[in-house]
Amino acid sequence: MRAVRYAEHGGPEVLSVEEVDRPKPGHGDLLVRVEAAGVNPVDTYFREGEYPVPELPWTPGSDAAGVVETVGPGVEGFEVGDRVFATGLGNWNQGTCAEYVRVPSDHAAVLPVGCSFEEGAALGLVGVTAWQALVHHAELEPAESVLIHSGSGGVGHVAVQLAAATGAEVTTTASPPYHDTLRALGADTVLDYTRADLAEAITAAGAPDVILDTFANEYAELDFEVAAERGRVVAIGNTGPTAPVPMGPGKFKDLRFQVMSMFNTPDTGAVLARLGTLLAAGRVVPEVARTYPLAETPDAHRAVLEESFLGKLVVIPGE
Repeated sequence: MRAVRYAEHGGPEVLSVEEVDRPKPGHGDLLVRVEAAGVNPVDTYFREGEYPVPELPWTPGSDAAGVVETVGPGVEGFEVGDRVFATGLGNWNQGTCAEYVRVPSDHAAVLPVGCSFEEGAALGLVGVTAWQALVHHAELEPAESVLIHSGSGGVGHVAVQLAAATGAEVTTTASPPYHDTLRALGADTVLDYTRADLAEAITAAGAPDVILDTFANEYAELDFEVAAERGRVVAIGNTGPTAPVPMGPGKFKDLRFQVMSMFNTPDTGAVLARLGTLLAAGRVVPEVARTYPLAETPDAHRAVLEESFLGKLVVIPGE
């Protein structure tokens, strides 16, 4: 089969398409023919060596959607021919930018009829991240106010939809070209993140009970300043080695500050199944900004960090 691999850490130029053996599913595994693979910033961190991988050469990619080719021993709830989507791969398990991938069955869920492979691959990592942040950690309640930084990002635009689906009042930040789309996705208030009076504008929209912050190294002090009393701040992504915990602005509010990683989700498959229900209902639908053939995976790795777009990038291994 064809797979994208890197034999050393470095920039996108270390990625190449190679012929490798098809993986063999073990106990509890599925062998999935990959129809679409999501591209995320975290994939580049593994490639660069910022985050460790077990061995080299390595195949990048956390997300996949495709068709079950083989069901390993001990697997229940899946059959050959099932359409599935999966996430949480590419760190301890060879990744998804390949024609086939071995998927632990507890990291997969059935992709509902009518949902595309591209949508499934785009939803996995960002959807589970948004779910863990808003539902699991922050325990977002209907009619609460939520602030989502960087609403045009992969996690952000899904989090806007998920928060809106719970009945929350959603404020988000983004560049002006994306404001109308984010309102269409469910945001009640969209603010330019560069404005000088950002804190005042957020507070005017309603002091947030929950804040999802993808850049806590930049916005933690602002978060603590604008959060409502007993608010919950959840930090995801690359928060930096010196992300501050600003006690001053928040010490009289009894705030809760949570740092999280999607890879620590205890039951990824169950969360994916819930997201699949929302996807089928049209409540949480990822935006696919662009697709790439397998050979152009290096271009996708460059674009996911360097270019401005709303939504997700997806690799199509069959192209």
